[in-house]
Amino acid sequence: MLAAAAVSLHPDAPLDGLSLGEQPEPAPPDGWATVTVRAASLNHHDLFSLRGVGLPADRLPMILGCDAAGVTAEGEEVVVHAVIGDPAAGAGDETLDPRRTLLSELHPGTLAERVAVPRRNLVPKPAGLTWEEAACLPTAWLTAYRMVVSRAGLPAAGGGTLLVQGAGGGVATAALLIGKAAGHTVFVTSRDEGKRARATALGADGAFESGARLPKRVDAVIETVGAATWSHSVKSLRPGGRIVVSGATSGPNPPAELTRIFFLQLSVVGSTMGSRDELVDLLAFLERTGVRPPVHQVRPLSAARAAFEQLAGGDVFGKLVLTP
Repeated sequence: MLAAAAVSLHPDAPLDGLSLGEQPEPAPPDGWATVTVRAASLNHHDLFSLRGVGLPADRLPMILGCDAAGVTAEGEEVVVHAVIGDPAAGAGDETLDPRRTLLSELHPGTLAERVAVPRRNLVPKPAGLTWEEAACLPTAWLTAYRMVVSRAGLPAAGGGTLLVQGAGGGVATAALLIGKAAGHTVFVTSRDEGKRARATALGADGAFESGARLPKRVDAVIETVGAATWSHSVKSLRPGGRIVVSGATSGPNPPAELTRIFFLQLSVVGSTMGSRDELVDLLAFLERTGVRPPVHQVRPLSAARAAFEQLAGGDVFGKLVLTP
């Protein structure tokens, strides 16, 4: 079958290790199912894998991709949950299983015509979502949903204030739309004027240059950028506020800002992906609110290299989708 795979690892030139060609068909063990992929989306996780982050050379070749929506052999239309783990090992949350992994780390991923996953990882696709929209959800949107709804400590009835750093990325765009649909005031930042304009068009209450002073301090910050925005995130919080961190694309070692953190009693909360239960809740949230993930571009799987080049270049607002 046709698939996009990592065949070698290149920390400084990740696309040098990308191969588009024939890969073996899935061979699902007991308790797993094969899904015929209708759409799959790219994530920065795929670029990290090509750099060798979380993917050792002895697992190559590895089919890339965490996200997909498709059809089972029984004709069920499903969204694929990307986290493979045991909820019992994580106090009911598979993301806390010390042995949990994502598709494309230990098991072949979704950038293929077919993918095998545990049956537990199949979630019914709502009829109101297109294949392309559904394929955007399992990583970036689920990560954002967990950050905004489960981890940020915002009022469940709305009325909170939220800062999303780095408008334009998949998680940041999702956090903006989820935050607004949940009834919060949402500010965003970006170095790019065009991305600020698009964020405003999506409903942001204010779009600011990175590092700019906000109209007021916020209850929570969604932080995926890391070193480049960390000080601004800390300084933008009200006393007792909370930073929710799920990534560090600009560097993993920001200044600590410990004096401000303890003096203002701020919280720094880590967040990784989301559980299957949260994916079910996210799908229901989208159906209830009418929110849909912005799709930047759809290409056939055979054009995967062009999509990866665009992702690596950073000129993306929303999600890049491939359709086998």
